[in-house]
Amino acid sequence: MTLRSAGIFGSTGSIGVSTLELLEHTGDSSGVQVTVLTAGRNVKLLIEQARRWRPRLAVIADESLFEELKEGLAGTGVEAAAGNAAVIEAAQSGLDWVMAAIVGCAGLGPTLAAARTGAVIALANKESLVCAGPALLKAARDAGGAVLPVDSEHSAIFQVLAPEAADRVARLILTASGGPFRTWSAQEMSAATPEQAVAHPKWNMGAKISVDSATMMNKGLEMIEASYLFATPETKIDVLVHPQSIVHSLVEYEDGSTLAQLGPPDMKSPISCALSWPKRLSWPAQRLDLAKLGSLTFEAPDLERFPGIATARDALRRGEGAPAALNAANECAVAAFLDRRIGFLDIASTVAETLDVMEGGADLAVDPSSDPLETAMQVDRSARRVATELLSRSAYLN
Repeated sequence: MTLRSAGIFGSTGSIGVSTLELLEHTGDSSGVQVTVLTAGRNVKLLIEQARRWRPRLAVIADESLFEELKEGLAGTGVEAAAGNAAVIEAAQSGLDWVMAAIVGCAGLGPTLAAARTGAVIALANKESLVCAGPALLKAARDAGGAVLPVDSEHSAIFQVLAPEAADRVARLILTASGGPFRTWSAQEMSAATPEQAVAHPKWNMGAKISVDSATMMNKGLEMIEASYLFATPETKIDVLVHPQSIVHSLVEYEDGSTLAQLGPPDMKSPISCALSWPKRLSWPAQRLDLAKLGSLTFEAPDLERFPGIATARDALRRGEGAPAALNAANECAVAAFLDRRIGFLDIASTVAETLDVMEGGADLAVDPSSDPLETAMQVDRSARRVATELLSRSAYLN
């Protein structure tokens, strides 16, 4: 059997680790051979992974860690490289399958580069779609590749959205756990600590993604993703809070039928789907016992306590560079919260105010003829400049 070459970009993060754990379970039956691993700063884990999987190349984005990586791989035959340019070069190296799991806007360059080669992209980096969704999807299409969603919500929609009935979709419904503050009052949330915000009740995720779940900004970003991925206007995308995280999303059709994808809260399932699609991969997955669960509950999101959803919807309506600006401002605000420079509720207000400030100038305008990566980066830089100024004021007031 000829194995497809695979690159795990962001191999030391939660998605990257889960991908490699899945490959441990499946062996050659997965149909892929790991040939590239990349990480941001976790050089010790990258060395451990590279010594186990023996890819041809391991890349650390932080150039200051190159010597440690090189020494750690001495005698293994694994080539070491460092820097963002090296990560992008690895993405352009002709891989068949790419797990795009680099967190944040930093993942856009490598993901777009891989898409232009015709690779199948397993997309776990939501910022790539939020910042340059139409350009990314077009690049993959033009090169003969594909973009397969790994976010559990979009994977669920992907699995139940019948292409022949796409024009008969009434709504896409993204489910949300509600995060750790689902039942907290606004007053309680105002005093929330970073430790409380990252303590997700269902999912084991990185700090930034966990905070996004706590603010529910992750659902706003996912709405933008869904709009691009499934060519659906924001008026046909809703969010439903489902604390058990068993129903991962739903598709409602015009004939009144609503189809849902269910499964345990385990990211290996959507990873498996992206790895083997259109087939199904056999692995020791946790089975869903509905009788044991007993009941599943749903509720509408509280948009007053979690305004990030409405802000993201507004950014999608504004179009042009607004989604990229929303993402950049959110990254800045979450980082400031994790550094204890602002309060939890300041995150959402900073993002909304950043968009309002930028709407007043030309910072959200996008030239469709320009390079999509440079355009996204330009909007990203402008939004970070505005958000940083707003955050400095907020930190001073706090």
